Amino acid sequence: MKDRIAPVTTALLASLLLWITPSPAAEPLAIDDSLFGEALQAANQMPRLHSLLISHDGNLILEEYFNGQSPRRAANVKSVSKSVMSALIGIAIERGHVPGLDQPISDYYGDRLEGEAAAAKRAITIGNLLSMQAGLETTSFYNYGAWVLSNDWVGFALEQPVLSTPGTQMHYSTGNTHLLSAILTRATGRSTLEFARQYLGAPLEIEIAAWPQDPQGIYFGGNNMEFTPRQMLAFGELYINNGQANGRQVISPSWVEQSLTPRVQSPRNEERRYGYGWWLRDMAGIPTAYAWGYGGQFILLVKDLDLVVVTTSSSLPGDTRRRHIRDLYNLLEFKIVEPAARGTGQATSLSHQ
Repeated sequence: MKDRIAPVTTALLASLLLWITPSPAAEPLAIDDSLFGEALQAANQMPRLHSLLISHDGNLILEEYFNGQSPRRAANVKSVSKSVMSALIGIAIERGHVPGLDQPISDYYGDRLEGEAAAAKRAITIGNLLSMQAGLETTSFYNYGAWVLSNDWVGFALEQPVLSTPGTQMHYSTGNTHLLSAILTRATGRSTLEFARQYLGAPLEIEIAAWPQDPQGIYFGGNNMEFTPRQMLAFGELYINNGQANGRQVISPSWVEQSLTPRVQSPRNEERRYGYGWWLRDMAGIPTAYAWGYGGQFILLVKDLDLVVVTTSSSLPGDTRRRHIRDLYNLLEFKIVEPAARGTGQATSLSHQ
């Protein structure tokens, strides 16, 4: 009898152990180009799109060019230049050329800001310029043409009326970042181009091409820089890697963190916030930061996924431009970030149109 019972008991015990032992957790799927088939399909239907690059964990996993473009062709990245300007200011602060974010612009332009009427302007700080909270009337949009046709861009920006107390509201203005370029030139005794080439281009191992200057020779702060898509990707990966590139600390980890911390809410879109030269919003339930240039130039950072996405697009005016931007946002969020989040097991409960 014992001989007959023992096998049954052993088998039953084994079954019970199998039932109560938890199954090993499924390994997260790797991110690779197989996740982005729909993205490529959509990209091929976008006549204004020029490039789409995706890197994960420092590896280029997708690189495609559209509508006659090639890897060697540099793009005018428009206001992506503002994010580059922010990096240069961070480097200048780290190296002691600029005392810090709380330094008032009157330390550089006090002679242009004299009198009681300019008291509020004298209180504007480096941080206010970086976060678009200077409070000055914009030199972008309806004021852009008059500004760039003026014979003194710095003076034109400083002469704009104060619309709000500095540090309280967002007024997006390329004049703010041009003032930063002028301040960088004064503080370092070198042109913004020279400083950028030595402290950003060289460690990233990219060639930074000369870009336009104002009538006084100050390099345009915050617009019209030119980069190839791969150079844009290298700049984005610098932020994903906490300021490191090619074994060097190019910008400090604290500057990366400060730059990607929300400082102000966009008055035009409640989903968007702004840090120091970077836009911030959630995509597919995941926090993202992005450098954004007119027409569809993007460097998108998804730090939680170790993901960088670059797009370049035609910036020519036309009635399809706004539709292109809408389609591009949908491409980034629902055909790249969302599949990547699902592939790494970090997807959230999503609903979208």
